[in-house]
This record gives sequence, C-alpha cells and structure tokens, in this order.
Amino acid sequence: MLCGVLFKALMSWGTLRIIDGRGKLHEYGGTPGPKVTVRLHDTSLHYKLFWNPRLAVGEGYMDGTLTVEDGGRIIDLIDLMGANLNKLEATKVIKFRNWLTPFVRPIQQHNPVGRARKNVAHHYDLSDELFDLFLDSDRQYSCAYFQNPNDSLEQAQLAKKHHLASKLVLDRSGLKTLDIGSGWGGLGIYLHQVTGAQVTGLTLSTEQQAFATERVKKLGIADHVRFDLRDYRLETGVYDRIVSVGMFEHVGVKYYTRFFNKLKSLLAEDGVAVVHTIARWDGPSVTNPWLRKYIFPGGYTPSLSEIFAAIEPTGLQVLDVEILRLHYAETLRHWSLNFRANRDKVKAIYDERFCRMWEFYLAGAETAFRRQDHMIAQIQIARQQDAAPLTRDYLSDWKRANPV
Repeated sequence: MLCGVLFKALMSWGTLRIIDGRGKLHEYGGTPGPKVTVRLHDTSLHYKLFWNPRLAVGEGYMDGTLTVEDGGRIIDLIDLMGANLNKLEATKVIKFRNWLTPFVRPIQQHNPVGRARKNVAHHYDLSDELFDLFLDSDRQYSCAYFQNPNDSLEQAQLAKKHHLASKLVLDRSGLKTLDIGSGWGGLGIYLHQVTGAQVTGLTLSTEQQAFATERVKKLGIADHVRFDLRDYRLETGVYDRIVSVGMFEHVGVKYYTRFFNKLKSLLAEDGVAVVHTIARWDGPSVTNPWLRKYIFPGGYTPSLSEIFAAIEPTGLQVLDVEILRLHYAETLRHWSLNFRANRDKVKAIYDERFCRMWEFYLAGAETAFRRQDHMIAQIQIARQQDAAPLTRDYLSDWKRANPV
C-alpha cells in the first residue's frame, strides 16, 4: 500500500491500524498511546493519501470511503494524526509540497472585492438554523474566552465580548464604533448595550446582515446600531473605536498592509482598535487544501510575522498583544458536541455528506489549536502611544466597573 510509506514515517506515538481497500490490515505504531483503526473502502485512496493526505483524508471521510472503526470518531483519528504531524513534514513528498508554497500562495490569496463576497457567501450564507444548532444563543462564531475550565459556551462567549470591550477603552458613552466583520450582530449590540457606543457593523453576508438588522429593530436600538452590507475597503468616515473579530483571516496576505492603512484612515487620532484573529506559531504557510476547498475558500491563517510586517509601514502603533492558546480548542469542542447532539436535525436540512464534512471541519480545527500551530492573537492598535492607559490595570478596572 503506497500510502503506508507516509504512515510509517508519521507514527511516533500511538498506533494507527489501516484496513486497506483489499481488506488487508496494516499497523503503524510508535511509543504507547491511543489506538485508532481506519478502513479504506476504495483502493484509489492508497494513492490519494500518499500524494495529498491533507485533502484525501477529508474527502474520503466525506464520501464514506474512509471510516473510523471500532466505535471511534473522526476526532480520534485527526487528534492522533495531529499529535504526530511534525514527523510527516520530514518526508520527501511533503518537503516538495512545502517547497512549492511560495509559488502557489499568491494565487490562493487573490481576494478582490467581488471574490471576497463570493467566498463569504460560500460559508456564512448557509441555513440560519444550522448555526443555531451548534453555536451559543448569540451566534458568536469565533473563539470564546474560558475564564474557568467548567464555563459553559454561553458564559465563555459572553466573557469574550466583555474582554474585547475592556481592550477598546470604552471610557465614555456615545463613542463612534466600527465593527469590521460584524457577523450576526452580537458584539455590536453588546457594545452599545453595555457602553452606549454608536455602532456600525460591516459584513459581506446577506444572511448575517438581514438577521442582525432584524435584531436591532426588535430591541429598539436601530437608531444606535446598524449593520451594512459593505466591504471594509469601501467604508468612509472616522471612528473613535474599531473592532474586528474573526475577519482578518479572510483578508488575503497581499491585502494586509492595505487593510491596516484603511484601518488607520478610519481611526480617529486618539482612537483605539482591536483586531482578534486566528494566527499561527510557525511562520508563513498555506491553507490546508481540504479546508480551502470545502469550508473557507480564500481563507488563510496569518503568522504574527506577516501581521506585524503589514502594520509597520502604516505608522500605526501596536499597544498590546495577547495570545489565547487553548481557548479556541475548547470552543470547538463545545461546537462539536452541540453539532453531534443535533446531527439528525442538520441532516434533515442538508444530507449525510454535509454532516460528515462539518464533523471533519470542526474536529480538524480543534486539533489545529490543541495539537498543532494555531492560536488566537488579540492586537490592540492606535495612532498614538497614549491612546490607552500605561499599564494593563485598566482592563481589570473596567471589568469590575462593568461586571458580566
């Protein structure tokens, strides 16, 4: 079995047992650890897994040609592979694919306004009911903030909004605030309700914009909070505060400096901005091919070096950086549990293949944060160094004055 070459090189911890497309059992093991058994129902996977394992595993699971046996779940396989993945990078096939990275990235990251809208629609304009089945009640579709290990998803998502609000230095009512990538409106509504901020949210999703607009109408705050269907590059005006959560991953590498230049042009002289983004520990790379093809076309997780290289030419000042390490892994664990509990309802909206696709997506994302090179960076940015207080004490002071 050709793909056995890769799995032999991969497994330094735990045991992977593969029943190939001809029914033959192959076992690859390292030091003692978990055991996972996989069955391949199509012999073509023997070759696909060798040439492009990151794409072929996901496609095989979606199509049902790769199954996890003995009562195991897809998270068991992905977690085992994720824990061993560093060894895979040393193989000749993967080294060659990595060598190609600088040449293919510009093509993958081409993200003009029109394409950005299509990419957003691919993921975020799915059924409203789908997102209600696995997110919290506020539809926070980004990393939560677990102040305590036993926090519920609802508690952790509220804590995330509270934490971001403290970093925005919302020290007076009525601050004109821009939310770039406003989702279903939860953060913008929260900022107004807690601080009296006047909020404009931007999204490229027609479903999100309609949902968020209806929310503010029902709450009677449409005069203070509005959500526009507009690309950030087309926004005008000046804002006291700017926040962007989970949107920077969709900007595209070659547009990073343009993003921060636009942020600077929109930010008041004494303004404060906070960018909350997925980031990577290990330097520039490319998006996982399965994730790019099926879940987030045009998406990319930046390295901190890429982010800072884009900020530096703009003259903006980075006042604070916080790294949230395992918070997203825990968020995704909660989402996976909710998804599994409501799987039959999701299947009724879509089909079995869609369910398997999302199971693989959520499990793979959790492993990326728990086992591999992903984390969350919250970056506080301003035009002036004195836009925020000198020490971090103000964060705790604000939270005490504005309890959850």
